[in-house]
Amino acid sequence: MIRIYQSAMMSPGTKRYTPTKGNDNMQRRKITAAFAFAAVAVLALAGCAGDAEPDAATGEAGGLISIITPAQSNPFFKAEADAAKAEAEKLGYETAVASHDDDPNKQSELIDAAISQNAVAIILDNAGADASVGPIQKAVDAGIPVFLIDREINESGIASAQIVANNAQGAAAVAEEFVAALPAGKYIELTGKESDTNAGVRSEAYASVISQYPDLVQVAQETANWDQDEAFSKIETLLQRDPDIQGIIAGNDTMALGAVAAVDAAGLTGKVTIAGFDGSPDAVAAIEAGTLLATGLQPAVLISQLAVQQADSFVRTGETGADEKQSIDCVVINKDNAGKYTLFGLED
Repeated sequence: MIRIYQSAMMSPGTKRYTPTKGNDNMQRRKITAAFAFAAVAVLALAGCAGDAEPDAATGEAGGLISIITPAQSNPFFKAEADAAKAEAEKLGYETAVASHDDDPNKQSELIDAAISQNAVAIILDNAGADASVGPIQKAVDAGIPVFLIDREINESGIASAQIVANNAQGAAAVAEEFVAALPAGKYIELTGKESDTNAGVRSEAYASVISQYPDLVQVAQETANWDQDEAFSKIETLLQRDPDIQGIIAGNDTMALGAVAAVDAAGLTGKVTIAGFDGSPDAVAAIEAGTLLATGLQPAVLISQLAVQQADSFVRTGETGADEKQSIDCVVINKDNAGKYTLFGLED
């Protein structure tokens, strides 16, 4: 402002003008005009500075929200993708839904695509707790906030939100149901992908409960990578090796249903207690049919809706209104409450 005022009053090197009595009023008008010019110039510069560094929040909803999940052939991932899409469109956004199929390279390509499409936010069920950190950071560096659902990453302070089911609480509750039905005997555990933090958390929670029952003995722990066909194959082989297995506890419903099919193929339905985790429609149907004991319901729809709502808040205000790490409790579904099931939820 000082520089503008000086340039308006006199050029560098110009002699100061001393007005005579006759032109005094004219000089005052010139000075007044100079001050007015300076004030306008300062306001104009302030406006330009604001244009050069816009706020993160636009104050208005709208734009593209990119939704990226694992394979939607799994009903859990399809439910979360569908719920996120519906919530985003209800709030006035366009959506692009894609699957990374648990392939970190494909996930990176999809995040690059979201960046090139100028997405205003990304809703992501990631493809690995470590492998996802770099691509998420890349999106954030490009000005796109990322909201994680279902699976966490091994870093804090990058994603705007990490909203997950309370896997430890839910898995422990499923294990309690399992040991109540089978306090003694031989059992098998099917675990998920090693790259997924949920797999380890659920397995540890199962063990924390089952270890208190010394007459319940684990004879095998196999990974089936969340896959139904792989679970069927693994259980089929293990039952051929030892047909006296009395229990199977699986890290998700997809593997549990593969175990149900393998037990049925071996003619052991009704003789083997099986439990899963997720709360999928097929698992609930198996509970009602009596071939599956229980599952831990993850509120996938609620988690996806929360993520989109927080993304909307961030777009409009620059804040989510919530902590980065958020944990939503799970509920055990068994024969007593299976009739109240809705899509990854329970009716009141």
